[in-house]
Amino acid sequence: IHEDKNILVVDKPSGVLTVPGRGKNPSLAQAIHENIRTELPTGDHMVVHRLGMDTSGLIIMAKTKAAVRELNGLFRERKVDRRYEALVAGHMEKDEGIISLPIMRDYERPPYVRISTDEHQWKLVDLDPEEVGKNILEGPKESITKYEVVSREFMHGQPVTRVTLRSISGRYHQLNVHLAAFGHPIVGDNVYGPNGEALRNGGLTDEELEQLIPNPNRASDEVQRLINEVVNAKEMPPCVHAKYIKFKHPVTKKTYEFSTESPF
Repeated sequence: IHEDKNILVVDKPSGVLTVPGRGKNPSLAQAIHENIRTELPTGDHMVVHRLGMDTSGLIIMAKTKAAVRELNGLFRERKVDRRYEALVAGHMEKDEGIISLPIMRDYERPPYVRISTDEHQWKLVDLDPEEVGKNILEGPKESITKYEVVSREFMHGQPVTRVTLRSISGRYHQLNVHLAAFGHPIVGDNVYGPNGEALRNGGLTDEELEQLIPNPNRASDEVQRLINEVVNAKEMPPCVHAKYIKFKHPVTKKTYEFSTESPF
């Protein structure tokens, strides 16, 4: 999408790791480092933010130490405007809104996350950090997601909503767990969606859902199941795409903004 002496902006395809994982899967950072000129010693050193393996879309890579330092500061201070496009199950009732729910590490199904409640925080007291790891025992993280409806559509006869998402707090798996708890999981999300590896509804009971995030228009279990069947039959990746990014260049200080079309 863009390249200069200090940075690159890349449109990452779904199914590609940002950085090398535990296996031998190739990564975007590694491939870029092997094919461009940079003063940085490895691809990992070029990374200033990440996208999940199944998330497609725009990502910035640094080519110089100065760019790494400045971009890390911009992300740390939340001065980078990133917006995602997603398809979610069901038709959202409101055209826009905010999901504000604290997130904690899931002590029952690590390494995933869940919506934090006082009850679950108390359950951490009896856990041994040597057995579960210190990350599991971290306190709840304030998390805010803004959504705006783009269109209400149908996928093989089932209602879905195309939305623009902004992760204000930028937590691990925040968009996935927030939308699952809201009753509109991301289409194709096999972790936080129906029959996923994480707990359903962000780990909340029906009573907690009504208390913390009431939504009479949440997608029914039947709608979620039927959409999930279509997605699995077609082997579709999660329908979430990092569509837009706006930031101040780390060296020239000029404002840049880029956008790409989602693949779904």
